[in-house]
Amino acid sequence: MQNLTQQLASCLVVVVLLAFVGGCESWDAVRDGEFKPMVTSEPFGQTEDGQAVELYTLRNKHGMVAKIMTYGALLTELHAYDRDGKLGDVVLGFDSLDGYLKGHPYFGATTGRVANRIANAKFMLNGQEFKLAANNDPHHLHGGDKGLDKRVWKAEPLMRDGAPAVRFKYTSPDGEEGYPGTLDLTVTYTLTNENGLQIDYLATTDKPTPVNLTHHSYFNLAGAGSGDILGHELQLMASRYTPGDETLVPTGQIAPVAGTPFDFTEPKPIGKDLKIVGGDPIGYDLNYVLNSSNGSLSKAAVVRDPKTGRVLEVFTTDIGIQFYTGNFLDGTNTGKGGKVYEQYHGFCLEPQHFPNSINTPKFPSVVLEPGEQYRKTTVYRLTTDAVK
Repeated sequence: MQNLTQQLASCLVVVVLLAFVGGCESWDAVRDGEFKPMVTSEPFGQTEDGQAVELYTLRNKHGMVAKIMTYGALLTELHAYDRDGKLGDVVLGFDSLDGYLKGHPYFGATTGRVANRIANAKFMLNGQEFKLAANNDPHHLHGGDKGLDKRVWKAEPLMRDGAPAVRFKYTSPDGEEGYPGTLDLTVTYTLTNENGLQIDYLATTDKPTPVNLTHHSYFNLAGAGSGDILGHELQLMASRYTPGDETLVPTGQIAPVAGTPFDFTEPKPIGKDLKIVGGDPIGYDLNYVLNSSNGSLSKAAVVRDPKTGRVLEVFTTDIGIQFYTGNFLDGTNTGKGGKVYEQYHGFCLEPQHFPNSINTPKFPSVVLEPGEQYRKTTVYRLTTDAVK
């Protein structure tokens, strides 16, 4: 009887361990701390007009997890390890679709057709004026009243080089939000086995149209809802920036960061120079010109949280990156687990072409022509400062 009891107890331990790691891993996987890479999906509610929304969960072989939904091709959760081996969700958002439908400051969103601001909500292209929604009065912001972040995309799960991925597709019709041309879009998220969330963008058009896509997660490496990010240490691979006016639209100039509070060429706490940055509200919200701009995948930023040891590295093929410190967060958004998101509770690093490029001839063009392909890759890689 005692032997039988011991055998049952041993079986129970194995069952519990298997359940803990998802119910389908082998004993070797549990022992070695590895997981079976997988993609799963589940219903995540409906939009106000009755469109079904699906939530896709990606898990890589190390157990890191990302969740992305078909509404807005939007990242809702990203779980990464701290220096003690504990998983934690490091992006701001909501527990249910309802929070996103009520309105939010682009948590985790795929933004476009044109990310950031277009001055005075209009532009000229081939002699024709196009008027857009002034949803950031008097300017146009992140694609308009109902940009790509508020559309339901089609999704296809897949594996890429042994890593889980999901491919989102959406066709933006000619004239949507005032933009010319039918734009066919593909955004693919891959949770790599190097613990990077890789985002690949592809777009084609049948008429000339501006395109500038980016990702808009609010990161907090100590965990979503855990307080402000002012103690996080940031380094940007950018020695120049595009100064903005009081409405955050670039003046058209490109200036050195040296000798300004915008200088992050060496690591420093985000909050170190915050009070002298200015703005209303005070904080960082500007575009940096990346040192590497040859189209290759290059490191753009590194952020470290001294408390948890989590380190975020940002790589991109793009030429600029918007750094934003959540200045407009004001406690009106209650997020995951009932946590209230206050000012500076998250930061954004948004690889992009320069804001208002369509109205600034000296900036690199964002116009996509028929027969061309818009291609771009961004990787958010999460590691720790733990000694290996």
